[in-house]
Amino acid sequence: MKKQGMGLGRGLGALITAADERPEQAAVVEIAIADIEANPWQPRTDFDQERLDELAASIRNVGIIQPLTLRRLDNGRYQIIAGERRFRASKLAGLQTVPAYVRDAGDDTMLELALVENIQRADLNPIEEALSYQRLIDECNLTQETMADRVGKKRSTVTNYLRLLKLPAEIQAGVREGAISMGHARALMGAEGEETQIELYHQTIDERLSVRQIEELVRQHNAPTDSQQGGEGGGEGEPDGKKKNTSNAKKNLGEEYVALQQQLSNHFGTAVRFDRNGKGKGKITIPFASDEDLERIMSILDKTK
Repeated sequence: MKKQGMGLGRGLGALITAADERPEQAAVVEIAIADIEANPWQPRTDFDQERLDELAASIRNVGIIQPLTLRRLDNGRYQIIAGERRFRASKLAGLQTVPAYVRDAGDDTMLELALVENIQRADLNPIEEALSYQRLIDECNLTQETMADRVGKKRSTVTNYLRLLKLPAEIQAGVREGAISMGHARALMGAEGEETQIELYHQTIDERLSVRQIEELVRQHNAPTDSQQGGEGGGEGEPDGKKKNTSNAKKNLGEEYVALQQQLSNHFGTAVRFDRNGKGKGKITIPFASDEDLERIMSILDKTK
């Protein structure tokens, strides 16, 4: 039995250890399906019926390979900590009992156990995963760093998911429903303003744009207007020629600069912008959406040292 928990990941393994000091000695017992109830803190909201049917067919043929994890309730019933998909598929398969580990876990640990288990094991859609991370932070009082350690993922990865929750609700719904990928959503994050993000979102769906095409559109939308560029060039009395050079900075980018700009945008996960005058002088701008996003970018820079 000792090897049962080896694939859990350090986050879930540590949590289950906290619920039972000797999980490797826990026995697998058969529990009546009629005595089991769902976890009210289950973070998954969508269960694909076709995949449940496939899992049910597998269970009919070979049984349940991985036992559920339950906690014993005061009324003699059991509540799911981990394995709701297996539980639902088992009912579809017509089973009367399921194999399970029974833990003693209080309400204060149930949410964390359920969230971490789902993040590590199940194919949550990106929004569900992001919401799970946010709930670990808000409801379990975890910092981003501690929470990332719990789920065994890089902090930058967690930050990227949390950033999805800053997108307009319409775009979040598109990610949840699979209308666009997480890569598309991350590219849309770089657009300045919700109206622009929603406009580009609809364009992405209508024209079936790639992530790189979105990044280019975002760069174009975020590019300063001619008047803004002129204002940044200097104060009153500045020669018209110098203002013209600044306003035409975009035109002075050669193909190699455009390619490098795109490469940096992909690397940092944000719309990096180049401004360059005719003499080759310019600047690189790396925008960030929040303190957490800045921290993510800094962590990328630290790795290049």
